[in-house]
Amino acid sequence: MYIAGMGIVFNRGRGLKCLEDALTQGWAKPSESAYRVPKEALTDKDALKEARRADNFTKMATLAAYDALTDSGIPPASKNRIGIILATALGPHATTFSFLDDILTYGDGAVSPTLFSHSVHNAAASYIALNLQTRGPTLTMTQFSDSFQQAIILAESWLSEKRCDFVLVGSVDQVGKVMEYICSQKLNLAADGKIKPFHCAKNPQAVPGEGSAFFLLANDPKYKKYCSISGLPDVSQNADLYILDSDGTCGSEEPYGRLNRQTPLAAYAPIFGSMLTLSSFSALVGALTIKHQKLYPNPVTDNPHQLNILTADHIFSVHKIACLRYNCNQEELIIRLF
Repeated sequence: MYIAGMGIVFNRGRGLKCLEDALTQGWAKPSESAYRVPKEALTDKDALKEARRADNFTKMATLAAYDALTDSGIPPASKNRIGIILATALGPHATTFSFLDDILTYGDGAVSPTLFSHSVHNAAASYIALNLQTRGPTLTMTQFSDSFQQAIILAESWLSEKRCDFVLVGSVDQVGKVMEYICSQKLNLAADGKIKPFHCAKNPQAVPGEGSAFFLLANDPKYKKYCSISGLPDVSQNADLYILDSDGTCGSEEPYGRLNRQTPLAAYAPIFGSMLTLSSFSALVGALTIKHQKLYPNPVTDNPHQLNILTADHIFSVHKIACLRYNCNQEELIIRLF
């Protein structure tokens, strides 16, 4: 599959320009205890014309998908053949908890039907289809630690079966107050606000994050704007660069310390925050790396195990990137870019 367009909303703003600025500037301490998307990044009347009453979860996804489609420049008539796959680990939990709070306060006969409709996991994908006026299949994929990887594999199936000509595939996750409390109880939160991806620790540190990253994918090479992407394994296991999703959310990160010491390693979780859908953000950075042949230095370089990590003075060509994640069962999940 070929990446024809990309869009992103994250804690440093909206759009690829904001992302490149963040990668150049490096790590910045979160203003609060989590990396949250600023309110001003979610105010676009044109892109959100059908989502004015939507929650932030839906707005993040809608804006990232809108930007991915706009970035591609495909003909407007192609909208009839665009499918949508939205991946999320935790869904619109902030809205769900708000709805439950209202039931406890007002009773089930006096709660908002709008709030209920926004609490279901497929609401964001439906808003994307409504705003973009697409006519292809639409699906939300919810899975704890590898929803984006499964979404990429499904997108490959849709395109190979000619169910659609394009697939908007992306992820969205959010930090609500309840989830932030759960993270404080279940994760080892970094007191200094800094994720340290190369510590390869048994009990790694995390900093909750939120955002959305989307890709418009096609099988026709004439739409290739960035690079190819696949969620299927590569028996050769060759890569010029590994981008690690070591963000403190999936238990022990000791396996990352056993990687091939010859291949340079990068990790951009300190830019985005800890998310179970971090792979989509890593893949977006990888696609920019291949397109521009520009190496973005690691934002946090604490390296107690002397791993071969990417630094500002590295110079080499990048044609194959593996975005690697070990899930809670220590299973290897890879998104390949080439």
